[in-house]
Amino acid sequence: MEASLKSVLDASALLAYLEDEPGSEAVEDALAAGCLMNVVNYAEVLSRLADAGEEASIADERLHQQRLIRGLIQLVPVTEEDAGAIAALRPTTRAQGLSLGDRACLATGLRFGRPVLTADRIWAALDVGVPVHLIRL
Repeated sequence: MEASLKSVLDASALLAYLEDEPGSEAVEDALAAGCLMNVVNYAEVLSRLADAGEEASIADERLHQQRLIRGLIQLVPVTEEDAGAIAALRPTTRAQGLSLGDRACLATGLRFGRPVLTADRIWAALDVGVPVHLIRL
């Protein structure tokens, strides 16, 4: 696995790709190099797909069959060290309203030293030690 080529995907980035929303091209480019996503953010993706009417287990199977998961996207666990980073990010991201899932994504980027891709514009103002790339402006 070439460390310099991988990005960490936020749930919003993968959902934009899956729904062919603006910014999906940026995610497609990142997927070509391979991406990481933590399991918390993947649970967010499955939850949003379930909200849209697709059963979570069916969505999970589809994403595996399409080789997005365990193909172009490597799922990684959230570790005990990540838990500390997630908590440490709370004071500096509280004003922007970042959720636990958002901070988990940032913690994954910090752990692996990889940039984070997101559709959430509010992240552009963050200075938390990991590069944040917006998939759309």
